[in-house]
Amino acid sequence: MLARVRADPAVVGVVLSGSRARDGMAVPGSDYDVYLVTADGETVEEDRRDASLDVAAMPLEEFRAHALPGSGAEWNRYAFTHARVLEDRADGLIGELVSRKGALSAEEARQTAATSLDAFVNGVYRWLKNERNGRVAEAHLDAAESIPPLLTCVFALHGRVRPYNAYLGWELRNHPLGPPWGHERVLPLLRAVLSHAEPRTARRLFLDLEPLARAAGHGPVLDAWGDDLRLLRG
Repeated sequence: MLARVRADPAVVGVVLSGSRARDGMAVPGSDYDVYLVTADGETVEEDRRDASLDVAAMPLEEFRAHALPGSGAEWNRYAFTHARVLEDRADGLIGELVSRKGALSAEEARQTAATSLDAFVNGVYRWLKNERNGRVAEAHLDAAESIPPLLTCVFALHGRVRPYNAYLGWELRNHPLGPPWGHERVLPLLRAVLSHAEPRTARRLFLDLEPLARAAGHGPVLDAWGDDLRLLRG
């Protein structure tokens, strides 16, 4: 496929993503996730999805916005974190776009952290209220729902895109966030949330996150919860 597209003037960029782009993540049977970027107005017949290759072709105009806020494909942003550019234009535009997608700008990080912090506090508050009121199943549901905004917030506070669940352990091991978010501590805590949903775990996570969020200027988001923070602090 690379031999074909490199000889095709319609193709201006080739990007390798997925497990094959991340050292140590591929397993026997892992396919190759590839994005083909074509010159605007050009098309290629390379789209496929099988056991070997998962190829998505899109024109440059679409690729510019793909996975960025407002694109409708924000869920796919981590695909470009640690992605490898195999073919680029002479001006390096494809590499620049991949780098832009793969990390958060300062403003994106600020907005993402604030929004996800509020969602995390909301989830933990509901979790603890349900536990206090004897609603065990409901507490477990809210505990599970608190994890995505927690991870989104923690990574945003470090200017980074939250990884897909499958890559969380790999990301924490190979690109550490620093204390107290080391993989040897975070992964067991997340398992404890999902298996037991104990109040002490909720409070531990909140008390870990609060000083980091306040240091980044998000104190007003927390203070807006008023006296309800007492429940989270225990």
